[in-house]
Amino acid sequence: MHRAARLVLASASPRRRQLLRQAGYRFTVKPPGPIEDGALGRAPSPAAMVESLAYLKAAEAVEAHGIARGPVLGCDTAVEADGEMLGKPQDPDDARRILARLAGTTHRVLTGLALLAPETGRRWLAHEVTTIHMKPMSAAEIEAYVASGEVLGKAGAYALQETGDRFVQRLEGSYTNVVGLPMELLERMLKAAGYDPNEFRGVD
Repeated sequence: MHRAARLVLASASPRRRQLLRQAGYRFTVKPPGPIEDGALGRAPSPAAMVESLAYLKAAEAVEAHGIARGPVLGCDTAVEADGEMLGKPQDPDDARRILARLAGTTHRVLTGLALLAPETGRRWLAHEVTTIHMKPMSAAEIEAYVASGEVLGKAGAYALQETGDRFVQRLEGSYTNVVGLPMELLERMLKAAGYDPNEFRGVD
């Protein structure tokens, strides 16, 4: 069994930090630098895409910060609607387009997780999928939501954990996956990698 006091989170996301804190994890934040466009190439599937991007983020954080011990956790969340991948909106106009695309439809939220152990070079990849049934949204509702500022920095241009839940008719699967870090999957991955999740929990 490994002995490490802290999980290393390779993400600057405040939502992921909050989920880890709520679950009692001790962790340090070592965000990766920007991943260059084209670094991934063309992924064969949405699941492969989020897993690969999660791995690239974790690996970049290891290199950028000189991390010697793991586990290092990389994450990537995206929305898939009828084969179209929707990430974070680039600006308010892009957010309007994404919300209009999702309103009244069923889509999937995918989060890829990557655990890296720099001391051995081993890695573990997995992903979670949650299905979201969205209510119809009027142009005025979309405009008001975009004006709130909540849409930026969120995959799919909405935040289930804030006020975006009012547009969701039904959710099938992991709630924390939609927020950006499927906690049940993280625990399973830690165990599969030979870690005891409880080693990373508790007060310092």
